[in-house]
Order: sequence, then C-alpha cells, then structure tokens
Amino acid sequence: MIVCIAEKPSVARDIARIIGATSQRKGYMEGNGYQVTWTFGHLCELKMPDDYTPMWKAWSLASLPIIPQRFGIKLIGQDSIKQQFAVIQQLMQAADGIINCGDAGQEGELIQRWVMQKAGAKCPVKRLWISSMTDEAIREGFEKLKDQKEYQQLYMAGLSRAIGDWLLGINATRLYTLKYGQNRQVLSIGRVQTPTLAMIVNRQKEIDKFKPEPYWVLATVYRDTQFTATSGKFTSKEEGEKAFETISEKPFVVTDVQKKNGTESPRALYDLTSLQVDLNRKYGFSAEMSLNLIQSLYEKKFTTYPRVDTQYLSDDIYPKCPQTMNGLFQTTFAGRCPYAELVKKLGGKPLKKSKKVFDTSKVTDHHAIIPTGIPPQGLTDAEQKVFDLVARRFIAAFYPDCKFATTTVLGKVEDTEFKVNGKLITDQGWRVVYDGQNTDNTQEQTAGTHVETKGNQSEERTLPDFAVGESGEHTPTLTEKTTTPPKHYTEASLLRAMETAGKFVDNDELRSAMKENGIGRPSSRAGIIETLFKRNYIKREKKNLVATPTGIELIDIIHEELLKSPELTGIWEKRLRDIEHGGGSPEDFINGLKEQVAQIVNQVLADNTNRHVTTDAATTATTKLPKGDKTTSKVATKRIRTGMKCPLCGKGKIIKGKTAYGCSRWNDPQEPCRFRKTF
Repeated sequence: MIVCIAEKPSVARDIARIIGATSQRKGYMEGNGYQVTWTFGHLCELKMPDDYTPMWKAWSLASLPIIPQRFGIKLIGQDSIKQQFAVIQQLMQAADGIINCGDAGQEGELIQRWVMQKAGAKCPVKRLWISSMTDEAIREGFEKLKDQKEYQQLYMAGLSRAIGDWLLGINATRLYTLKYGQNRQVLSIGRVQTPTLAMIVNRQKEIDKFKPEPYWVLATVYRDTQFTATSGKFTSKEEGEKAFETISEKPFVVTDVQKKNGTESPRALYDLTSLQVDLNRKYGFSAEMSLNLIQSLYEKKFTTYPRVDTQYLSDDIYPKCPQTMNGLFQTTFAGRCPYAELVKKLGGKPLKKSKKVFDTSKVTDHHAIIPTGIPPQGLTDAEQKVFDLVARRFIAAFYPDCKFATTTVLGKVEDTEFKVNGKLITDQGWRVVYDGQNTDNTQEQTAGTHVETKGNQSEERTLPDFAVGESGEHTPTLTEKTTTPPKHYTEASLLRAMETAGKFVDNDELRSAMKENGIGRPSSRAGIIETLFKRNYIKREKKNLVATPTGIELIDIIHEELLKSPELTGIWEKRLRDIEHGGGSPEDFINGLKEQVAQIVNQVLADNTNRHVTTDAATTATTKLPKGDKTTSKVATKRIRTGMKCPLCGKGKIIKGKTAYGCSRWNDPQEPCRFRKTF
C-alpha cells in the first residue's frame, strides 16, 4: 500500500479523488492501492529547553546561552494532533512506499519530513511537486514523481532556518527579558521580527525629529506652460527675490526642443510580495489577508502556487498559455465577462513570448502567480479583487509595449535657465488592459525631500509646439514651499523594505537581484508583521504603521547590531538560500549562529548600564514574565475549559495538564503564549 500525506484535509480529498482513493476511513481515505492521509500544518516542532533538561525550564541568566548538543523534535501536545498522528504513524509503519504531497515549498518540506521522522517511516519516499491544484496538475505530478533525496537541500534549509530561529529567539528573549524586562513583561526578540521592528522604529524617529524647512522655487509661465528654473530651490527668500527681479520684464527665449520616442514594457508578473503590495495600495488589504486570499484561490484551483519570489514563467508554461487565456475568456462575474474583449484582441495569432516573462533560468521551484485557466466561481468580493489583479497582469504580459513621445523644452531669461517636460502616449499597448487604472509604482519619500508636483512622473502632459529661438512675454512666480518628512511605512512599503533589507529600490530588475538578501521569506513576512501588532510593538493609523512606546523602547534597549540590523539579517537569509540551492553548509550556518548567540549573551551580561523598560511601556503588555511553571496572565481570571480559544493570544487552544490549564502554543519557538492557570 502506498501512503500519500498532504498538508490539509481539503488537499488530501482532491488528491484522493484523482488517484481513486474513494473509501472514507477515520483519518484517511483508501482505494486503488493508495491510502491518503493529512496533517493540519505543523504536527511536530523543535523541542523546548526543558525537554532537554529540567534545569532549562526556569528562566535564568546563569543558564544562558541554551545550546542543545543535538536538536530534537516532538509532537505538539494537542488531542486532535495526537489522534491524527496515531493514524499517520500506523499507516506509515505498514506502508510499502510514501508520497510526500506536502505544500511544494521549504516549510511544506519541513512539516512532512518531521512527521515521517517522528512516525519512524522506513520505506522509500517519493515527492509530489506541483504548482497548481487543478486535476490536470495533480495527474501530471503523479506521473512525474521524484525521489525525496532530490529535495534534501530544501529540507536542510528549512531545518537550518528553524534551528536558527530557535537559537536566537529562545536565548535573546530570555536574555533581554531577565536583564532589562524588570520582571514586568516578556521582551520578545526574533531573527526577522526585531530587524523589521527596527526599520519601523528608525523611520518613526526620523519623522519625529524632522524639522520642516522653507524653500523657494522660481518658475515662469510662457504660452500657458509652466517652466521651472533648473538652478534648483532657494533656501532663503532674499535669494529667490533677487533671482525673480533679474528675470522680471525680460523676454523668455526658447533655446532647445528635444523630442524622443520611447516604449514601456508590461509590468512583471506577480510574485507574492508584489501582489501583497498592490493589494495593500489599492484596497488596503493587510499582508496576512492578501496571503490568505491568494492561498484560498490556489486551493480552489483558480490560481497557481502563491508563496513564490519569482516574477517569471519557465518556458514549458508557454504552450499552456492559450488554454489559460481561453479560461479567462469564459470567466463571468455577475453576468459580465470582464476579460473576454481583452483576450479576443490577442486571438488569431500566436501569443507573444518575451524573455521578460519566460525565462527558465530565473525559475527554481515555482513560477510566478498566474491564473490556472479554470473559470472561477463562488468567489467572495475580496477574492474577486485578488483574482482580477492576477488575471489582468497575466493578460497584459502578452500585449504590445506602450508607446509614448517625450518632449523636453529648455528656455532662458537672461542667464537663468528653465525647463519643462511633456509626455504623450501614442499607443496604449498593454495599458488598455487596465482601462485607465493607475499602474505606476508608488515611490517612497526619504527625509528632507520635497515633492515638486502632484502625481507620478509618467503622468501624461501634452505641450504646445515650441520652436528654437522664439521668444515672448512670460509671467514669473516665486513660490514658497516646505520640506516634508519621510512617510510612515505602510504594509506595502514595509514589505518592499523587507524584500531589499531596508534599502529603497524602485527599479524592478535591481530589486529582483536584491531579493536574495531580503529579510524573511515571502510567505513569512505577513506573519512577522502580524506578530508585531499582537505584541503591541506597532499599531495602525489608517494605512500607516506606527511604532508604539513599547516597540521604540525595545529597540532602544538593544545595542547589539546583530539583533536589529536588516543588512546582517539579509546576509543570514542569503546563506539559507545558498543552503537550499546546494551552495552552503547547514553546519557552518548553525555553528556561526551559536557563536553569535554566545557573543550576544556575553555582551549583555557584561553591561553595567541601567538600561530597562519603563513602567509605562511594561504595562502595555498582556504577558508577564514566566516564573518557573507558575506563569500567569491578566486574563487568568476568566472561566477556562479544555478546547476553548486561548483568552490571551487568541490563536492557540486550551489544553489540560495534571495541575493546570495552558495554551497549546506554550512551546511555540516563534510566538510562545505563556497563558497558564492552575487548578
């Protein structure tokens, strides 16, 4: 019997239907020589400190750094997980072979490998690797199963990431809580979480300390067109007025007219981050909400695998694109066919194949997010918005370039030079797909900058015909303006900053090249942002992300750059990617982190300053410092029962031990919940 193990019951049902395992059993389905079972995401986790020795249960500076000689895994202590694991273990120990049908990514590989290890599986293992959940994709995947050994480096990267996060999170959180927390609250430190918070806090400080400064801009209106002085801004009104006087009542002369034709390629296809960015900018969706929506569309078979960081398609996808277009042609929302006319314009000739879209060398495990070609049905309003962005981006990729003409006119009044730019779109090309929607990237504003005009630079503006040598009267102006502070991070701009380790990069190609040094994985960044909210380190003010006093104090307390530097975290991320692609050593990565953790512990223990969180900041937290096994919380007075949602974190479930109730996420290395109530 061949055992297939999927990551969710819904995915298992789809796989079972395709391979003929139609008989329902408790915890699995059976038929046609297969048994199809499932996990609920993570069933196993890395052991916690007290699983290695009771001495590590109590939080103590003397026990740091906590570095196990060998890391182990354990089953998560929930009844539903224990029951399902017992089924999986029984099936695997009797299996002739196993097919790992987990999510086709690093985390999915880790989840299923740990389950197989814990279950003691000894038989050969194959890997199902698919980029969509359509029936066709599942059948093709089963025809092209690969040996699990081919994904060993992917697993080692996931394991290295988990151990690295454990080492830094466990040690740094205990260290800072005990040293600086004043027995008032847990100071949570994380490998990605803390540098992300540091970016928000640093931006907040730039905004808070920013002092607006006035400046003056000299311009003039000639033939109903405003020209701006090329000499730049004046920092004093006197300078500006002096320049104004020199051009007043003097003729304006056109000195140069330059006309150029240009083209603009369609936007790159979506990876997860760029999709989350657009959904936040256009609809205000949070990163987590966007991830959940695109994951739902994937599981409903309407879009391809979402947790990707490439914006390219492999060459073997090209022959399937006409079928995908046909599915979009048939798509109907509320009696309308929003893509029919757009697809129809591409009919009658082969689809364009651009290297900016199809490049196998830039695709590793999965390609960019695109529609599957199955016409969607039963979508929520939010899901429809997400699908629409993905569908239009895919259609636009096969349209011709947008063509435009730019005109630059230079003029002079005495010795002062003026300039104006104009742009005229001569052929909409791919822009017709968006029917007038804004498709330009929003740029971040840095400290001390100013905005000369509203709107974006590519806004269409037609100029009159000017001839070199013509001259005439003009109306000069001297306008006072004020420098503006940098903008707060939004979730969109924060995701971009995480992608490039805190550096603002507007160019798509350069940003793509920097992804290897970004902090966090595309699939984990939304969870990191949500964690910062839950821990009261940041808050939302409309779309803006604002650091709270607690978040600011935490970053101020951390003097060790290793813990809060996006660049250093990006270097760690690059090493993890190297491991995934076979170019790095997991042992070197983990040993390096062990040394860095020991270094941080020694630095903090040697600190004789009086650094600590204040009472005001401490009272904003809902979690108190654990004391041995007597951890309590402010919500411990509520009526508690087994199976209810944890009243502290709202994410775990209450489980019952011998002497106390506690949250099932008590030992979570990423987001531990310390709720406990004795009885």
